[in-house]
Amino acid sequence: MKKVFDSLIFKLVLAVVIGLLIGFYAPASFMNIIVTLKYILGQVIFFAVPLIIIGFIAPSIAKLKSNASKLLGYAVGFAYISSVGAATFSAIFGYMLIPKLSIQSTNEGLRQLPELIFKLDIPQIMPVMSALFLSIILGLAITWTKADLFEKLLDQFQNIVLSLVNRVVIPLLPYFIATTFASLAYEGSITNHLPVFIKVIVIVLIGHFIWLALLYAIGGVMSGKNPMEVLKHYGPAYLTAVGSMSSAATLPVALECAKKSKVLRKDILNFSVPLCSNIHLCGSVLTEVFFVMVVSQILYGKLPSVSSMVVFIILLGVFAIGAPGVPGGTVMASLGLITSVLAFNETGTALILTIFALQDSFGTACNVTGDGALTLMLTGIADKKNIQSEEESVEF
Repeated sequence: MKKVFDSLIFKLVLAVVIGLLIGFYAPASFMNIIVTLKYILGQVIFFAVPLIIIGFIAPSIAKLKSNASKLLGYAVGFAYISSVGAATFSAIFGYMLIPKLSIQSTNEGLRQLPELIFKLDIPQIMPVMSALFLSIILGLAITWTKADLFEKLLDQFQNIVLSLVNRVVIPLLPYFIATTFASLAYEGSITNHLPVFIKVIVIVLIGHFIWLALLYAIGGVMSGKNPMEVLKHYGPAYLTAVGSMSSAATLPVALECAKKSKVLRKDILNFSVPLCSNIHLCGSVLTEVFFVMVVSQILYGKLPSVSSMVVFIILLGVFAIGAPGVPGGTVMASLGLITSVLAFNETGTALILTIFALQDSFGTACNVTGDGALTLMLTGIADKKNIQSEEESVEF
């Protein structure tokens, strides 16, 4: 597994390049095969996501014993504060920068992807949020009842899930990423729409890096450890998130990256990283806030009122915790807020969905990388409160 992972960065970069070349130059007949392969690979990968969540969160919570509820509260609290903070940061700079930008929309359509040759559906055993909730209550119940037998069963289930990740999910990721970029290039998303919003996307990306720097700085202060010892290992997870556009699908690689850090406790990261992949969406929230302000300026000739944005941000933080860590999960979950709080019409919501999809991968990468900072914070909390580390029986 170690040798496979060491070459993962090269495979991911190669997958992106090959995918773009295929999308730009392949005929429609060949794209039939690509889109079909992308669909099947996506079905396999996303089928495993609920199993990964249960396999890591439930046994990790059980290992935390009586401290599980306390650390869970800290994790959810940190995720909410980070999302609301990122949204507020984005809104402040939106009010400052957007009026100074000359941004115009375009009505050019995208090229239609070819139809699937055939459709192979592999439904998940349960929705992602159901798996997350089941993991939490199952882990807590085991700590409350001291059910040692179930704790051992969960340990064995974690071994099974690890085998699934190492032998199936990670090997398939580069192919899934290649087909994803091929589809985007063929549609024309990259060439048709990126020039229109290039200024906005650049601003948002800079905002991602600023927010990540702040999170890791806070994590370093809270833990008393060097945050670079965590951040420097997150390159493969960042690239995987850019390609997969999904925090949940990036989870196996994110766990591998966190495991390489010498300052993160393994009992904490096995609990925190899978949990945060679904509830900590700071990058997506930061992006969505800036984009709704841009679209409001484009379509309605003005920015949303401050009072509307305050309500939107507070509620968006809640929706971000409940949004699935899948492509477009944040914006899809919050469409009701966009139409009700900000009074967007159908054109506005359609435009938000379009431009959000263009950079969703980078927002996801920010989410995933930020999970390392929250894990560092939780490690600091656990150390300060003398929460004893459990010896890990599972290694990558």
